[in-house]
Order: sequence, then C-alpha cells, then structure tokens
Amino acid sequence: MAMASLARRKAYFLTRNVTSSSTDALRFSFSLSRGFASSGSDENDVVIIGGGPGGYVAAIKAAQLGLKTTCIEKRGALGGTCLNVGCIPSKALLHSSHMYHEATHSFANHGIKLGSVEVDLPAMLAQKDNAVKNLTRGIEGLFKKNKVTYVKGYGKFLSPNEVSVETIDGENTVVKGKHIIVATGSDVKSLPGITIDEKKIVSSTGALSLSEVPKKLIVIGAGYIGLEMGSVWGRLGSEVTVVEFAGDIVPSMDGEIRKQFQRSLEKQKMKFMLKTKVVSVDASGDGVKLTVEPAEGGEQTTLEADVVLVSAGRTPFTSGLDLEKIGVETDKAGRILVNERFVTNVSGVYAIGDVIPGPMLAHKAEEDGVACVEFIAGKHGHVDYDKVPGVVYTHPEVASVGKTEEQLKKEGVSYKVGKFPFMANSRAKAIDNAEGLVKILADKETDKILGVHIMSPNAGELIHEAVLAINYDASSEDIARVCHAHPTMSEALKEAAMATYDKAIHI
Repeated sequence: MAMASLARRKAYFLTRNVTSSSTDALRFSFSLSRGFASSGSDENDVVIIGGGPGGYVAAIKAAQLGLKTTCIEKRGALGGTCLNVGCIPSKALLHSSHMYHEATHSFANHGIKLGSVEVDLPAMLAQKDNAVKNLTRGIEGLFKKNKVTYVKGYGKFLSPNEVSVETIDGENTVVKGKHIIVATGSDVKSLPGITIDEKKIVSSTGALSLSEVPKKLIVIGAGYIGLEMGSVWGRLGSEVTVVEFAGDIVPSMDGEIRKQFQRSLEKQKMKFMLKTKVVSVDASGDGVKLTVEPAEGGEQTTLEADVVLVSAGRTPFTSGLDLEKIGVETDKAGRILVNERFVTNVSGVYAIGDVIPGPMLAHKAEEDGVACVEFIAGKHGHVDYDKVPGVVYTHPEVASVGKTEEQLKKEGVSYKVGKFPFMANSRAKAIDNAEGLVKILADKETDKILGVHIMSPNAGELIHEAVLAINYDASSEDIARVCHAHPTMSEALKEAAMATYDKAIHI
C-alpha cells in the first residue's frame, strides 16, 4: 500500500509540473531568464516585503538556493504578527494560564496539596515577552547565517523591480530586485462603529497585554483567536461571554466535533450568545456597554464588561504598498490574485501567505514561501490547501485536516466514519485527561482517508500522523495496521482507524 501511494505521489508531481497554462509557462520562462541575467551589484535576485512566517522563511530558503536576497520588515522585529503579537505569545499565555488552572483545579486529584495559589500577571506577561524576544533574535541569527540582507522599514512599490523603503531610522532607500515577493500578512478585521483603543476595546494584540485580569470579558467572534484568548482570561478568573453572529462556533470545524467542543468550553464556564448581532458599543464610562439583538432582528439587550475583545477575523494587509501603481490585481476581499506559481498578473511580482486566497495560517504561509522561491529558482514547489492542518489551542485542543462530514455530504461523496473516545484510551485515563475523541472519515469504496478530526489534550501534535497519511493517500486500514506504542494518546487514532475499516478493539 505504501509503495502504491509513493508511486501515485510521484505521478502527481510529474503531472502537476507540466500542466500550467501556456501563458503561465511563458511568464515563468521570462521571469527565470530575468532572474539569472547579469546585473549591477546592488540588485537582488529576490526581495521580500514582509518578515513574518511566510516572508522570513522565503528569504532563508531563497538564500539557501543561492539567490541574493533582501527582506524588508516594517515592524523592526522579524516574525510578523504570528511571532510578535499572535501565535507565539498567545500560546505562551495559554500554557501559563493552563498551568494555573491545573494548580487550582486538578493538582489535588493527583495527591498534590498546595496552599494559596496566586496569579502574578506581570511575571506571566514577562515570560511571554521573553519567549517572543528570544525567537525574534533567533530569526535574525538565521538571516546572518544564510546571508540574507535585512532592511527595517516600510516598503512600497516604485516599479515591478523597485521598492522604496522608509526605514525605522527615518531615512529612505530603494531596494531593487528581479523578483519581488509580497508577504505582508494580515491585520485585524474591524467592525463598523467599534473603535479599538487596545485598553477597554481590544484586538488580539491588546488582549495579550492586559494590565489586569478583567472581571468580565466579552469576546466578539467565536473563531480560533477569540476562543483561545477567551480561554486564557477565563482560566485566570474572568467571566467570559462570547457573542457570535453565526449559529455555530468555529464554522469551519466538523459539526459533531464542534458541538462537543462547545460543551467542553461551557463546562469551563464560558458563555455563548450565538445568532447574536452587536448593534453598538459604548466605552464612555468606566466599563463597556454592548447593545445586542438577535441576528435576524428582535428585542435589544445590553451587556456590560470591563474589556471587550474584537475577534471577528483578519483581512489581508496591503495598504500603502502602492500595488495599484504597478497594476497588481486584487479580489473583492483585497487578496492579491496569483497563479499556481504565486505569480501575480505583473511579471516579476509574487505574493504569498495571508495576502492571497487560502487559509490564513502561519504554517500555510511558510509552505507558500518555500514553494514560491523554489519556482523562482527553477525547481518545483507545491502546496495543497486541502491538506493544511488547523488547530485551536484551547484545552482540550481541537485539530483537523482534510474534509468535514458536512463538506462530504455537500459534495455527494460516499463515506464511512470511524470514531474512538479518549475515555477508552488507557493513557488518557491514567493521566485523568480523557475528554474528547478521534473521528476519521474515509471513502466508502476505496477506504482512502478524506478527513481526520481530533479533540483531546495535545491534539495539535497528534494530528500530524493524519496529515502525513492524507498527503500520501493512505487508507484507514494503513493506519490501523501500524504498531502504535502503548500506552499513548496516539493509540486513539489507531483505534479510530480500526473502527473505520473494521472494528475497534477497546470499545
């Protein structure tokens, strides 16, 4: 089975690399000829605007491929939103707040008795900040190691081959490149009539640095970020209410998993107001007052909070780049349009990550960056957005890859389902952390795995066996016949696979 999957994989790559349109092929051929033509010593092979996960990874990969590379970053600190005010600091606070919650709620069950347990918020925030600083410096070290030129400033296009940079030192310089990649990421999506001051009305950035634990926190938006930050402050003592316009939390999640996930969060005292519209926000007093009404209209009510977190999604960040000056096309959502080689409609200009269609995820941006510069260097890049994993880093975590059951029904695909609860997993029971399940969706005729959804502690780590399986067209029987160490949480994935193609053993 594994050899057959490998053969299919090779055939896929060979087919994919010769099926681009003649227009794209000519454009790519032209860009390659320009990419390796002789030029002045001040011209780069590759210039990247943006030093986030997509941009800095693209810069390092380009340099490793022998291309003279410059990366421009306006923040003055590499890592983008993810490292500075997103993925990394939020995970630091999620871990710290979970440790506090365990100390106050679970230690006694394990025979560990403590006196009083207190939150030292300044120390907790300092630990988060130190993690960010160390990682940022680490990326700068990687730039030096790989001889990537780092320019700190705000870049905008002068032409398809020139970027004007207002440096953080107040100077102006022009950076030239044969290939320019836009990797400027995304920004917080605003809501009409709501002004974010990062004090009482905060974005995810402000929610990472609150000076005290709010007694009442209202989260507008029940997506990944809102639920994670709500979890942080809820564990530390906030009364958290989530207001969501849609009828479900995390709409992209598998429906069955979503329902169990919401019940789990409700047991943690997180409250939900679904199908609810925010009409207005008043922050003129000591706290914040929200006027809300049913999404379909109806009687209005008022909610009060100390802090409101606006977490209604993110939008591509392309303002000030002067894309229109060089004629780069965007869609209605402001995303830059590219072909399968990440080339825009302007020859020599590329775009990756959150500024183009696809999942707005740091790891997706990294894969875009690698694939893009591989194409520029004459190699073969590849990113399959249908096989990008997603993780909600609450407790329990929820991780998924591939299709949901709702998507398969909509597409008319015949499928079978295998599930296994962690209540029947020996390791989960031994550590008294057995909430959740593994759910596998496979093609009814071929047994090919189509989607995997996990709700459990460390689901974000467990999902990658499924990611690898889906990328190599494995069947549920393939996973079921692989020996998994005992006792481990990963055995739940094996058992769910057994339940998919035949029968599980331990339930």
